[in-house]
Amino acid sequence: MLDERKTAILRAVVQEYITTAQPVGSTHIANAPGVRVSSATVRNEMAVLEQEGFLAQPHTSAGRIPTDKGYRFFVDHMTTPGQLEPAATQRVGAFFDSAHGRLEELLHQTTNLLAQVTHHAAVVVGPRVEIAVVRSVQVVGLAGRHATVVAVMSNGVVENTPIELPDDVSEMRLAAVTAHLQAHMLGRSLDNGVQVPPTGDREIDGICDAAAAALARTVADEAVFVGGAASMAHAFDAVDTVRTVLRTLEQQYVMVSLVRDILDRGLSVAIGAEHGVEPLAACSVIVKPVVVDGEQVGTIGVLGPTRMDYPQALATVEVVSDRLGRRLSDGGSMHG
Repeated sequence: MLDERKTAILRAVVQEYITTAQPVGSTHIANAPGVRVSSATVRNEMAVLEQEGFLAQPHTSAGRIPTDKGYRFFVDHMTTPGQLEPAATQRVGAFFDSAHGRLEELLHQTTNLLAQVTHHAAVVVGPRVEIAVVRSVQVVGLAGRHATVVAVMSNGVVENTPIELPDDVSEMRLAAVTAHLQAHMLGRSLDNGVQVPPTGDREIDGICDAAAAALARTVADEAVFVGGAASMAHAFDAVDTVRTVLRTLEQQYVMVSLVRDILDRGLSVAIGAEHGVEPLAACSVIVKPVVVDGEQVGTIGVLGPTRMDYPQALATVEVVSDRLGRRLSDGGSMHG
């Protein structure tokens, strides 16, 4: 455990580094509120903090920067949760008061809002789109044995999923498949899997079953939105870090499992290597479930460099998840 003075010094280093992104020297910290000791004393204490792994010294500089362990201590010992600035609070409030329309649109815009307020990348994992029903469905033959099933849903979402065909199915046969699917799928939702009754024609039944199964799989996917990736590009000096981070942000399944995993471990903040997603080792993630009537219906998160402003990001995520939960429980946007 760190004593009071070391804690105050570490806190001052973290806050200074978050603000300036420059290694922090002892003279600067000696004057920080709550420290008030000579810079020689600060130097000694910083040397101890470095030995214990809370601070590190970049090669070319006399100052020190926090390590992941240092940030973890800072986050775990934050005396007060951050307060969202009045302007930001107002902006979030105004957004949710005026937000309407389809669920996807709401989630997508919430991601952008989070990204703008925090200047980090934001991820929103939304409830599955289960209540939509099929408005139209069609099997379209592509080259060779490939085809795609296109379903237009009542909420405006278009589901496209590939299937494989048996050898040489003619356009006419595919038209028969489409007609059969239209007859049995329209007006039904996909969430329980749609059973399409057999026609007695083995080839047509096989394709119908493959199409229905492919569509049923699309529903299991949560809606994932990632916004503000561009702001991540400015967060790191190293170009290869930026490239790796941006590439990872594009992989939706990685983002969903990352967010879910952090929550499963009972964390709200995962710092650096703690979250176990190697390409994002230079990032921290802050997550919060979105709860409606006591049930978790989604998750929001902010992803930034490890030197993010934790109090501010935590406060933002807190307010936005609360407002999104209230918005969803009003139900106005769920049926769009």
